[in-house]
Amino acid sequence: MKLIVTLLITTLLFSCQSKQEEKEEIVIGKKQTKVTPEILGKKIFNGKGKCFSCHQVSKKSIGPSIKEIAKVYKEKNGDLIRFMKEEDGPIVAPESFAVMKTNYAILKTFTDQELEALEAYMKKQ
Repeated sequence: MKLIVTLLITTLLFSCQSKQEEKEEIVIGKKQTKVTPEILGKKIFNGKGKCFSCHQVSKKSIGPSIKEIAKVYKEKNGDLIRFMKEEDGPIVAPESFAVMKTNYAILKTFTDQELEALEAYMKKQ
């Protein structure tokens, strides 16, 4: 009896896990596509985060470009997520940091997964 209960619980746990993975897939037309961190990051960048209002992919706008940010953080082994969490100071364009500070209210609403996705999107550019 204990063996049957153990097997039933194990089966339920694994079946619930696979259902959770299915939620990570979206349907675009007739294709099913997994939402990668980069895709989620792009959606956050252009949506919830409104990052596009100050940052462009390839050129400086109000803030530095995404490519410049990713390049500098890679060269200096910086932690972009710590910066977005306001745990580290700026290493790219510190002179325009005062403008960026106003956006921490938005960034504080992001989950760790959303911050990681945003970082993945920026690094891919």
